[in-house]
Amino acid sequence: MGSIDGTRPKLSKDNKKLLKKQAKAKHILLKHEGIETVLHLSQSLVVANGGLGNGVSRQQLLAVLERCGKVETLLMPPNKPYAFVTYSSAEEAIKAYSSLSGQELCGEDAEQPITLYLSFVEKVVVKEVLSPSLPPGLIIVEDFVSPEQERTMLESIDWDSETSSQKSLKHRRVKHYGYEFRYDNNNVDKDKPLPGGLPDFCTEALRKCVQIGLIKHDPDQLTINQYEPGQGIPPHVDTHSAFEDEILSLSLGAEIVMDFKHPNGSVVPVMLPQRSLLIMSGESRYLWTHGITPRKFDVIQVSEGQTVGTISGNSGELTLSKRSTRTSFTFRKVRHSPCDCAFPSECDSQQTQKEKSPPTVGELGASTLEREYVHKVYDDIAGHFSSTRHTPWPKIGDFLASLPKGSLVADVGCGNGKYLGVNKDLCMIGCDRSKNLVDICRERTFEAFVCDALSVPFRAGAFDACISIAVIHHFATEERRIAALQELIRLLRKGGKALIYVWALEQEYKKNKSKYLKESKTSQGPSSDALGTNLAVKAPLPIHTNRTSFHSQDLLVPWHLKPTNKSKVTPENKEQNEKEHGPDSVYHRFYHVFCEGELEAMCNRLSNVAVQHSYHDQGNWCVILEKL
Repeated sequence: MGSIDGTRPKLSKDNKKLLKKQAKAKHILLKHEGIETVLHLSQSLVVANGGLGNGVSRQQLLAVLERCGKVETLLMPPNKPYAFVTYSSAEEAIKAYSSLSGQELCGEDAEQPITLYLSFVEKVVVKEVLSPSLPPGLIIVEDFVSPEQERTMLESIDWDSETSSQKSLKHRRVKHYGYEFRYDNNNVDKDKPLPGGLPDFCTEALRKCVQIGLIKHDPDQLTINQYEPGQGIPPHVDTHSAFEDEILSLSLGAEIVMDFKHPNGSVVPVMLPQRSLLIMSGESRYLWTHGITPRKFDVIQVSEGQTVGTISGNSGELTLSKRSTRTSFTFRKVRHSPCDCAFPSECDSQQTQKEKSPPTVGELGASTLEREYVHKVYDDIAGHFSSTRHTPWPKIGDFLASLPKGSLVADVGCGNGKYLGVNKDLCMIGCDRSKNLVDICRERTFEAFVCDALSVPFRAGAFDACISIAVIHHFATEERRIAALQELIRLLRKGGKALIYVWALEQEYKKNKSKYLKESKTSQGPSSDALGTNLAVKAPLPIHTNRTSFHSQDLLVPWHLKPTNKSKVTPENKEQNEKEHGPDSVYHRFYHVFCEGELEAMCNRLSNVAVQHSYHDQGNWCVILEKL
């Protein structure tokens, strides 16, 4: 290439062509990825076409880049067609820019060479990303079978046996034992078992499952899938009514990355090593989909020794792994009674039963209800809401004060951060679904971020304590409220404690009225001139009259959003206020108010948890839990 020191030598035809393509690459990076290149020299470069998304591995790209000097960092974002490299000096970066731009590189699976285009960027900041936690109920046992057992099991598969059912699907080779899995209805014909049952070459592995307590049911159905590189299986949840809780998958012949996806959209890629056993039960079996993306390479951790678990998003630790032929043995127990799992919204057995009953609020769609009557509302009223939430409740302060100095505490649903600064001896981190409330936390210099309380992006067992204040009553179904409790427990270390507050149906308890009722003035009923975003209340839910007793557990509670600078409203100045500032906007927030004993009973359904204390505090039901 020509000099970049300010002089302008005559460019060759090839160099002109290269510069033109380089400019095009810069334009694409800016337009599609928002990456701005710079004209001045620096130690950092963006390498267009040199990414994992182009089939270029970390080892392959590093070998090319190190010809020009010492590489300090190499960031390769997952599935992106570019990478960032930082050299130990600007001179080395200049050498790479001059000598590597326009160089062809053969990707791991490219039919044609890939041309690299390098451009200078400002200093690249490495952002640490925590590895996501495994979905609840998911267990991976490494080296479950020996290499000799693996070889025996693979060699024993008789693809032409009459005691099994064999199919060649579009994306893989499949064989069934015990019962044939029907792909037309994602179920089995329970009255037509296949002759011979499960094959003898699986007996030793299944006996081991029983001996070490991995399963409660002896499997009677086996599906063997053979995946060639480039083949996969679409995301799915095994039909609830077809099989019992535990589903086992033994990976033989090769490793694979399997993607698990929660209904809220969060995806957790999980590495399944060769000869490992995957056990799905509970939430991971009934709620999360699992699937294998059809591709010839997987994005994996480059860290030495990382063989199992979730794949982090750290771009400084990722590379490509070429797939090989993998054979999976999936063992299941056929179900002979309706499923009664804790996830009725995803359960075909319970949905069938619901079809015979009158429609309920839950059928509106919990996530839609929460999005319209919780998430959007709090984002719109954040400023006004925050101005009314400034005094910590004493018993919550007492709980935080009881924690040892230096404890790591998560405030899940932190709102405006009212409790994040209560105890300076604690390390507190907040999260909330409302971006505008989190922005208020940050303005107050608190550590807070946006996330859903059903999927908090911290590893399991990371926290000494958690608090959830006035959050769980906003979830629209019982299974989602239970899932929120489970997520709190997942975050805790063994022996860690959680404090949970929810609004109570009983606002008058033991002859004492709550502060909510005591502050009752001339009540404003639901406004007919509501101007809020959820003006049209489509849900068949009662609208509560503020500062009065509750008469229903599932309801909408009005919030009167006052215009900026509006003075306190009195009967005398109401008309003048509205003339100057306009009427209040009225928003409606969804609540499920808890009756006595309901929260404690829900907590007692959780595993590895003890309820230490349960009490009523100013119109709220409260529990303190300990993780066993």
